Amino acid sequence: MKKPGYYSSGEFARMAHVTLRTIRYYDKQDILKPSFVTDSGARFYTDGDFARLQQILLLKYLGFSLDDIREMTIDDADYHFMLNSLNVQLKLVRDRIEQMQLVEKAIQDTADAISKEHTVDWSQMLNLIHLTGMEKSLKNQYQDASNISARINLHSLYSQNREGWFPWVFRQCEIQNGMRILELGCGDGTLWAENLVQLPNKISVTLSDISEGMLRDARRAVGSCDSRFSYEVFDCHRIPHREESFDLVIANHVLFYCEDIGKVCLEVQRVLKPGGHFVCSTYGSRHMREVSQLVQDFDERIVLSADKLYERFGRDNGHEILAPFFDKIVWKPYEDSLLVPDAEPLISYILSCHGNQNQYILDRYKEFRAHVKKKTENGFHITKDAGIFLCEKVTNLKKS
Repeated sequence: MKKPGYYSSGEFARMAHVTLRTIRYYDKQDILKPSFVTDSGARFYTDGDFARLQQILLLKYLGFSLDDIREMTIDDADYHFMLNSLNVQLKLVRDRIEQMQLVEKAIQDTADAISKEHTVDWSQMLNLIHLTGMEKSLKNQYQDASNISARINLHSLYSQNREGWFPWVFRQCEIQNGMRILELGCGDGTLWAENLVQLPNKISVTLSDISEGMLRDARRAVGSCDSRFSYEVFDCHRIPHREESFDLVIANHVLFYCEDIGKVCLEVQRVLKPGGHFVCSTYGSRHMREVSQLVQDFDERIVLSADKLYERFGRDNGHEILAPFFDKIVWKPYEDSLLVPDAEPLISYILSCHGNQNQYILDRYKEFRAHVKKKTENGFHITKDAGIFLCEKVTNLKKS
């Protein structure tokens, strides 16, 4: 007998304008399982399943394989998760539009050159091949953007410090008219998008990242027509600017990802003007420790990060790492904690981490969701141990 709020396989397929065979195939491939199966084997789906199916169809349209889609989606219809997912997918669609416009121009330019000169410009053809080979890049950009979005979402929803991390970091920078600023690893540009009203008019801000996809997100978030901003793709181990070019350099949760932190600090010291400042954020060993305990209570094999990033550059050792390159190094803590009453944003955060959690969670997702839901039903407290080092450039390096 059909349950209220449930759709038969045929009704579900008609709603989505796909074939019943497609629905059955997704079930068999463990991409979209029915929410209810009767003793006789009849399958029924819900509105939540329909939202997930829309997500699957969009990713398939964008060129992802079913194996990719299985990794990039999760059996959950919570509105926090779905809104976050749809926003990331919107960015992905915009990326595809921009890249296909580049492909269109490259094809047209190549065709025009052949028509006029009756020869083939092989370098132009090679550029066209590079432009069309975008699938792996798009997948990586989707996953990076999705992970960043999930982490920011948890903090923005449940931080007890109402000022918010990005407004607080911005305030510590003490930005004034006439300053030249460089941000390393700007990500999606949230630091600036959240503080545009506070930013002086006469200022120059260079946003940099190693990922072109992140810079596209930043350009859209900030506004491509804002002449105060420029965007550059480069690795912060080699900053392509002259000595003493900037009044302020910002590295927001970046240094602990760098292969050679000392080399990056040396580059920052080089491009800073005398008396210029370097603002770099990090966290300590207590940061988000309750989340690690939560997942290990579920399965002790789970490690949310393969590296303890605070051991590479953190609150306790940051001063020692920065001291050879900068003076007047001050640690400023961001006083905050999280109180999480809902399971889904916390689950999204956990799945976004760089550890082995998906190996042990995805096959037992419903069990894990119940575990997190029980922990959050009365509010789940999470310690935050983050802040910035505010450094001033020295005239001469203390060490080579």
